[in-house]
Amino acid sequence: MRALIKSGDGPGLTLEEIPAPVPGINEVVIDVKRASICGTDLHIFDWDDWARRTISIGMAVGHEFAGVISAVGDEVIGLGIGDRVSAEGHITCGHCRNCRAGRRHYCRNAEGIGVNRAGAFADQVAVPAVNVFPLPDDITDDVGSILDPLGNATHTALSFDLVGEDVLITGAGPIGLMATAIARHVGARYIVVTDIIDYRLALAEKMGADRAVKVGDTPLETIEHDLGMVEAFDVGLEMSGAPAALSAILRTINHGANIALLGIPSGPFEIDWNQVIFKGLTLKGIYGRRMFETWYKMTSMLHSGLDITRVITHRFPVEQYQEAFETVRGGKAGKVILDWGR
Repeated sequence: MRALIKSGDGPGLTLEEIPAPVPGINEVVIDVKRASICGTDLHIFDWDDWARRTISIGMAVGHEFAGVISAVGDEVIGLGIGDRVSAEGHITCGHCRNCRAGRRHYCRNAEGIGVNRAGAFADQVAVPAVNVFPLPDDITDDVGSILDPLGNATHTALSFDLVGEDVLITGAGPIGLMATAIARHVGARYIVVTDIIDYRLALAEKMGADRAVKVGDTPLETIEHDLGMVEAFDVGLEMSGAPAALSAILRTINHGANIALLGIPSGPFEIDWNQVIFKGLTLKGIYGRRMFETWYKMTSMLHSGLDITRVITHRFPVEQYQEAFETVRGGKAGKVILDWGR
């Protein structure tokens, strides 16, 4: 089968023929129809320090996908050949305290599809049956391939009550854009999104932002005043990993407010803890999705009118993967999808 693999100790990926997977006990094999590129994949492509420490040479990568089950291993129950599916990318151990308590997203032994084991930038991928999420008929393959990052956005946005609240989202990457749509869908009052790229700010407005603000152009305090906000932002969703973004949230958020942190910084940085302490703020770190409550929540929102299709801005046949990755790197894109159809 074809697969995008890390073939050597250096930047880039190669499209090669490798052996097709065989399902093990409690596994299924999925024929991949669509796969989308995320920031993790770009780190692997660029072969940064994290990727060199983590990724095995010769392994297929990628973890955001949708496809059709083509083979079923022994002891699999409730899934069959021909089922349209996506899958949770974190494979948990099942025996640690958090797994046994139903908090699998906190598993300390989790492994990632396309990171610690063969991934979905391939014609086929083998996945534990418990990780598989069947796709309703009204969810397209394109949307199915971005349910993983939509889960990140859903987990982050729904960490706190947004109904009637004023929300600041820092970072208009794909997950920040989807969080914008979720905040609008569930009833936030005002949504302000910040970023440094005009293209993404324009997308944020299409996704439901009341104001899309280029960092450095207009002070957030001015935006608050223009919107008639009396007591600053109620909820902050930090999606960029930029130290200045968290500082902006801390400066402009209300006393007693809540902040969810999904963006991953490139290194340690200072935080004004006086803002956190004297404002009585709650900070919550977000990683992955709640398995599988987040999947049910986001599917229900899609059924009830949540529209994330505008976040998909580019589609490429897998043979044009180099151009696809360069499009992601350039920043003038939302979600970029690879079509694995032959």
